[in-house]
Amino acid sequence: MAGEAGWCYRGDPQEGQSAALVQFSNGKLKSPENMDFTLYKSKDANNPRKKHRRILNAETERLSYVANNFGAGALKCNTLCRYFVGVLDKNSGCMEVYNAELFNMQPLISDYVEDKSLSEYLSKSYREKVDLCIEAFGTSKQRRALNSRRMNEVGKEVLNKAVIKAAEDVIETKGVAALVSDAAVDAKADVSLILPPCHEDADKPEDVYKFEDLISPAEYEALQAPAAIFTNVTSAEIAKMIEEKSHCSFVLDELKSMPLDEKSRDHKARCLWFLDNLVKLSLQRVVKKTFLGPMGPDCPHNISSKLVKTFTVLSYSNGRIHNQVSASMKAKIAAHTIALALHINNFQTDLTILQRDLKLRESRILDIAKAMRLKITKSKGLLGLDEHKMGLLTVPLPVYKMPSVRRKRKMK
Repeated sequence: MAGEAGWCYRGDPQEGQSAALVQFSNGKLKSPENMDFTLYKSKDANNPRKKHRRILNAETERLSYVANNFGAGALKCNTLCRYFVGVLDKNSGCMEVYNAELFNMQPLISDYVEDKSLSEYLSKSYREKVDLCIEAFGTSKQRRALNSRRMNEVGKEVLNKAVIKAAEDVIETKGVAALVSDAAVDAKADVSLILPPCHEDADKPEDVYKFEDLISPAEYEALQAPAAIFTNVTSAEIAKMIEEKSHCSFVLDELKSMPLDEKSRDHKARCLWFLDNLVKLSLQRVVKKTFLGPMGPDCPHNISSKLVKTFTVLSYSNGRIHNQVSASMKAKIAAHTIALALHINNFQTDLTILQRDLKLRESRILDIAKAMRLKITKSKGLLGLDEHKMGLLTVPLPVYKMPSVRRKRKMK
């Protein structure tokens, strides 16, 4: 008959003793009896947070393992569960039970931490530990990718430091007030790249946006031949143009009221032909040099060259260089179209018709008109059914204030 057995709870192990349960993160050990374990305790016994810190080290023939009960790598289960180790005395049949902790043993690559403290290695991020593994065991391709990524990080850091240093030098040299002034000048210069040359101190409307800045004398001379279709246009031809929609609405409306004077009629025809091609150009995305889109081969060379160089940007795609009408170029075309329309219509033009021809949003063409310092008014359309926005060029030029940005209230 077997003897009676019992157990006795002893609490924490005595001084010089320890009780630990271990598990290995990368598998199970085949011969655990060949391992040497070493437990390190914190020397700071007075600090209640540090006195219970432990580091457990295990050595095998191939690898070293390490675990700790503090920091990012510590197991959370030690704070949620209690673990015990029992020691059985076979003679008395009594088992002494001690408090214990569970340690998660992880392999340690000792070659890369021999000059660093163990706590520093354990504090590394997962990405840094993976990089160390790639350096030790990675393929050539993985190592090249790692070196490339590290070089990019160094390059970005150097660039950021250089930019910060340059900004500090500029601020120290010029001061904040001067930088704000320069920014305002630069913003004005950016706007002037889109708008035609503006003479703000002009005494007459025709001198604000001079005709010679829109169409040079040589270009005006070259427009005589292609504009002949508008100079001698008949009512039947206008009706056919309206039916075929071969020209923009602004031009078709103006052709109905051509002046009787031969010189004035020729001048208006040239302006309308140039404006019509500006509108057609704005509707293109890519302008081919061989045919120049809607302008056709009959377009004078200096006119087609001026339109392409002034109102398109070079872009590269599919192995070729293209002349592209970008968003900023569409705004530039709209500004020059408005300026030319002002000269045609005695410095008052219907912005709504131009907006529809150019296929722009109303807010967009109104912003361009305000940037050109036009006075915006309202007028009824031809049939009196819709409201049109009119642009009027007057001197002195009106001043528009930038609208204050208000935060939108959320609907409850």
